[in-house]
Amino acid sequence: MMLPLGRALSPRVANQSSSPAPLPETTRRRPPFWPLAWSVATLLGTACTAGADENPASKLNGSFADLSIEQLMNESVSSVSKRATKLSESPAAVSVITQDDLRRMGSTTIAEALRWVPGLDVARSSASQWAVSARGFNSLFSNKLLVMMDGRTIYDPAFGGVFWELQDTAMEDIERIEVIRGPGATLWGANAVNGVINIITKNAKDTQGGFVSGITGKEEHGGGTVQYGGRIGEHAFYRAYVKAFDREGFMDSHDGQTPDDWNEVHGGFRLDWQPNTRDAVTLQGDYYEAHSGDTRAQFEPEPPMSLRVDERYHNIGGNVLGRWTHTISDTSEFSLQAYYDHFHHGLVGVYETRDTGDLEFQHRFALGSRQEIIWGAGYRLTDDQFSLEPNLTFTPSTREDPLYTAFVQDKITLVPQRLWLTLGSKFEHNNYTGFEVQPGARLLWTPTDHQTVWAGVSRAIRTPARTDSDLLYSIPLSQQDPAPLTLLQKFMGDPQVRSEEVIAYELGYRVEPTRQLSLDLALFYNRYDGIISYLPGSPTLQGPLTAPHLELPLTAANGNFGETYGGELAVQWKVTDRWRLAADYSLLQMHLHPEMVAEGESPQQQARLRSYLQLPWDLEFNAACAYVDELPAQKVPAYVRLDLGLVWRPTPALEIGLWGQNLLDNRHLEFTNYSTPLRTEVPRTAQLKVTWKF
Repeated sequence: MMLPLGRALSPRVANQSSSPAPLPETTRRRPPFWPLAWSVATLLGTACTAGADENPASKLNGSFADLSIEQLMNESVSSVSKRATKLSESPAAVSVITQDDLRRMGSTTIAEALRWVPGLDVARSSASQWAVSARGFNSLFSNKLLVMMDGRTIYDPAFGGVFWELQDTAMEDIERIEVIRGPGATLWGANAVNGVINIITKNAKDTQGGFVSGITGKEEHGGGTVQYGGRIGEHAFYRAYVKAFDREGFMDSHDGQTPDDWNEVHGGFRLDWQPNTRDAVTLQGDYYEAHSGDTRAQFEPEPPMSLRVDERYHNIGGNVLGRWTHTISDTSEFSLQAYYDHFHHGLVGVYETRDTGDLEFQHRFALGSRQEIIWGAGYRLTDDQFSLEPNLTFTPSTREDPLYTAFVQDKITLVPQRLWLTLGSKFEHNNYTGFEVQPGARLLWTPTDHQTVWAGVSRAIRTPARTDSDLLYSIPLSQQDPAPLTLLQKFMGDPQVRSEEVIAYELGYRVEPTRQLSLDLALFYNRYDGIISYLPGSPTLQGPLTAPHLELPLTAANGNFGETYGGELAVQWKVTDRWRLAADYSLLQMHLHPEMVAEGESPQQQARLRSYLQLPWDLEFNAACAYVDELPAQKVPAYVRLDLGLVWRPTPALEIGLWGQNLLDNRHLEFTNYSTPLRTEVPRTAQLKVTWKF
């Protein structure tokens, strides 16, 4: 939802002015770099000392730090072509977060785990809300990023984005998270404009036995997970888990406590059955219940007319998914997947209740010796219902939207073992804009066994959300007291808006110059047309003479166009058998006409460094630091983040981890929230986690 509300839209609380005060000098300035330099120097010294011991017996099997560069480049990914391919042979800018990454960095949420992906912009706006995007246009609802979990879409078609606070599972069950930067619409369809995130959980066969974990810390009041996996007969395996947490709220820039604390109970199961060598069946499901707080501005027809409202939401949801995969031959297989998803979620004073059913068929086969074809078709039906709220309404309040899809992709071998051309397109029919076509072409060239060059051109679309077509949203603007007139911004959807379009050009290069070093470079140029934004109308004076207000209407329209370009460079360096470094740098340039306002803003530059170090005595020392550029329109200064973690595994069954996060700042601002007068800051935190396996 690209509402241009990021510019200091703060209401008054009763008769008190709550317009954002200037940030203190200590908050506005860029974070000091000397603590970062000191920390890195200490880390390097420790690493060099510990790295002198090359005893392989002390290393952990399967650890990311132990994998060779070649093994990392051969990591299997499936999101690029809907089949397992080597990361090094994927014609796209793709990154993988492994289970070892999650464990070493102490990730407690999926959104926080994404913070360390090259080229991805992750900013936290409150204790329970994140803005996540790729290659620009970041927002609390990043409508150009498609997110899935085990093939089930978690993109919300009403607000056009992802409720990250609802996306939870046992972190130990995540096998990997695949992140594609750039369009993935040829296979995945609408809204995969700037990227695709696919969260893939483990097969139940790989989670046999049980574990209990507990976590506590400054942000975590308490939480834990209980899970057990077993088998049914000879060929069926299952697991079931329950997890819960209670997290405290953050502080605002004026040292006030914010009411954004949240807690949740989440449970789930997975069953995997392989009756023979040709068939595999998966059945899985989840259910959650959560409570979270938020603050918003509300317009009242009588003085003081602009009020701060603290909300408390009770969110519930669940899903069930089934998938059957059948292998016809070594070169042919098909799969049939169906899922049902339900949630009831509160936001900006309204509740959205949504039910979604989805059915998808996919078939892969070889055509001769040089072509591999993947095709499929699907049907999705989603219906929603919104509660009534004076300041935010949808017309109609209920809506049912069917989606018909089909795709085909042909991978053609031009030169065996050296050159491939992939052609394909997605075809969709939706209720908003009718029939849509999203074609793409990609070329992959491997001049040597350790070099890969790829290029791509594709068209992707972002279909209108309900906020673009059916919304009526009123929010009072901040003002200083006394004020002769209240300003009321009024956002109105338009059923005539059409889909946004991007034509994307990409070029990539991967190389392993030595067995200890790899480089991955991706360049892109995107041309956008018909970006949905809100165009101003004529102001009108409303209300009685005793309490007048000036309405500033903004109507959704395809009023923006422009271009973005930049690149991402990622480096992996295996310094010793015990120590690995991963670094990345990303540059983004956005030129949009007319200039977009604060909501949708992304940092121009980002740089990250991660270090995984295996110490003696079964200890791991993990560190990560990141520089994130400023967001001028939102008045968010640049910041440097430093996370450190120490993990001790005295026995194969016991693991104890201690992490400190945001260690360079007491707290800092990362992103603003369009619906709240508060500028919530992300604090320094520490957490202790104990895991026992049995």
